[in-house]
Amino acid sequence: MKRKEDLNPILLLLFHLMVWIYTFITFLPCYVASWVSVPVAGVSGTAEERAKRAKARSVLGCPEGPYRAVSATKTLVASLHPGVDTLDKMFERAATRFPYRDCLGTREVISEEDERQSNGKVFKKVKILGEYSWRSYQEAFTAASRLGSGLASLGQRPKNNIAIFCETRPEWLIAAQACFMYNFPLATLYSTLGGPAIAHGLNETQVTHIITSRELLETRLKYILVEVPRLQHIIVVDDTPTSWPGYPRGITVHNMAAVQKLGATPENGKLQPLPSDIAVIMYTSGSTGIPKGVMISHSNLIAGITGMAERIPNLCEEDTYIGYLPLAHVLELSAELVCIAHGCRIGYSSPQTLSDQEIMDRIYKNVMTKVEEMNCVQRTLFILAYNYKLEQLTKGHSTPLCDKLVFRKVRSLLGGRTRVLLSGGAPLSAATQRFMNVCFCCPVGQGYGLTETCGAGTISELWDYSTGRVGGPLVCCEIKLKDWVEGVYRSTDKPHPRGEILIGGPNVTMGYYKSEDKNQEDFFVDENGQRWFCTGDVGEFHKDGCLKIIDRKKDLVKLQAGEYVSLGKVEAMLKNCPLLDNICAYANSDETYVISFVVPNQKHLLALAEQYGVRGSWEELCNSKAMEELVLKVITEAALAAQLERFEIPRKICLSPDPWTPETGLVTDAFKLKRKELKTRYQDDIERMYGGK
Repeated sequence: MKRKEDLNPILLLLFHLMVWIYTFITFLPCYVASWVSVPVAGVSGTAEERAKRAKARSVLGCPEGPYRAVSATKTLVASLHPGVDTLDKMFERAATRFPYRDCLGTREVISEEDERQSNGKVFKKVKILGEYSWRSYQEAFTAASRLGSGLASLGQRPKNNIAIFCETRPEWLIAAQACFMYNFPLATLYSTLGGPAIAHGLNETQVTHIITSRELLETRLKYILVEVPRLQHIIVVDDTPTSWPGYPRGITVHNMAAVQKLGATPENGKLQPLPSDIAVIMYTSGSTGIPKGVMISHSNLIAGITGMAERIPNLCEEDTYIGYLPLAHVLELSAELVCIAHGCRIGYSSPQTLSDQEIMDRIYKNVMTKVEEMNCVQRTLFILAYNYKLEQLTKGHSTPLCDKLVFRKVRSLLGGRTRVLLSGGAPLSAATQRFMNVCFCCPVGQGYGLTETCGAGTISELWDYSTGRVGGPLVCCEIKLKDWVEGVYRSTDKPHPRGEILIGGPNVTMGYYKSEDKNQEDFFVDENGQRWFCTGDVGEFHKDGCLKIIDRKKDLVKLQAGEYVSLGKVEAMLKNCPLLDNICAYANSDETYVISFVVPNQKHLLALAEQYGVRGSWEELCNSKAMEELVLKVITEAALAAQLERFEIPRKICLSPDPWTPETGLVTDAFKLKRKELKTRYQDDIERMYGGK
């Protein structure tokens, strides 16, 4: 962003004069206020001092660790409140403390329109939105209690599994709370799973009851019912229709409202769970084939959300959380449980209703494109304000004038009141993180965790404005580094110890459902009785106790000539190229170079085609050899600018005409396809890029 050679010298002088006057007027009051202000959650000192102090320490003084948060070096923290050791107790406590406060809200969709893509596919796009309607904590608690009682009336028994296959919406969380109350282990399935994966999860858990939506029942579930012989009851969260003819004999379909009405009578068969009882069997996305179910106890989730909550200062009932990620993903479920524990309200949305643009990396690319389209004066002022604020942030200072005059419009993309942004799942690039810090006028925290650790591992402190790191260990867990000799990562490395990341603590889950061999491979218990998970990710600890993810064991490929390539690193370095909406790198040891599958940005690809006189439909452009070569040239330039090694730069690419949407499943930096399935599904393209072998 610092491109001062483009700036008008007169505007530059005027801006610096204004900044100098502003800084002189505001510096002394801000400086004094930073010393006399009330500490945040017991943390004193200026923002700059807080950012520089140690976040974690090796408790044994060894470079490999284990590392613990400085506030938990003696004992890991496993619960938010004494005696609140199961999820049903946590919800009951919240409903008692905040009975009339808003809990769960949905925004009315007044109208939708079909948006036809250039390849002929049609996607629903929200056109007009209404207001949010809210249920109070007491109403949500009553709804969950009645649903649990109604399920028991339909024959669901404590400690017998029940499944949920549904989109993210209030009914999902109400159903989950009902199951927590009545000790029904909840098997969660992604709403994007295909038929075979759905059938596998339902049969493996031997469920007789499933909770779903009308849309998923009619478009996905009904076609595999004959493959799930144990299934007897389907509970549909929608109110209409109220009758469901045409389903196989032995299967009854109920509306959730009817089941809740059935449960309005005195409680049926309620057995309060123990902390060690299974709360959730969380199935993975199934992108590598058959999905695995991770067994998560009540105590695991309580510990995980305890660690997460500690990193969000001043979380309280005045906060609102935007829920739009899949609740079948541990990050979203844990985040919403954190909010419930603190009396926050959760407003449900989706990437379509949240904004007319996608978030984080995509907002960054879209806004930067608009900056490039500004006139000279506007662009100069934006860049000056951006650079000035960036400099002030690194010193721990706020910039209210810039926020109000320059960044207000950008901030309004997310409503204008955003207090905290948290990112997980895939690392943000440094450029994107800086952009979010500056333009959205709020801290951006990065976190690291896995389903096997309840999504809890690390979260950066909100006053830490460094980039590329994921923060120190949460108070619920500790982290060790294990030497990985093949990858040449050792705890004795300088300047930072490196190795495979192992996470231990009460948030480490019970293992994989009915998969003892995999449990033996990925989990272990140490001499002190503490459970550990081997993540397969490679990290390094910095002197202040922050972790940086630098590689992944499964992503490391040795090329034919002996060079090691980190495919995740290649993707991370290239994903901010404006021409790319998504990229998946691929290589194998029989070949000498890397190839990539690319989802191009439609606007930029069409502009590139027009620039070079290449004509055709969207499908034809994506299948055009000429366009592949032009895009590859742009990717190569971006890779060199990112300082990738020559052998890391993709030499052949395949353009995908499918857009980046949840419906297509292309929802991560690697197409949501792991390497095994990629090789199976795109074998012809791989052979073509490798010269027809």
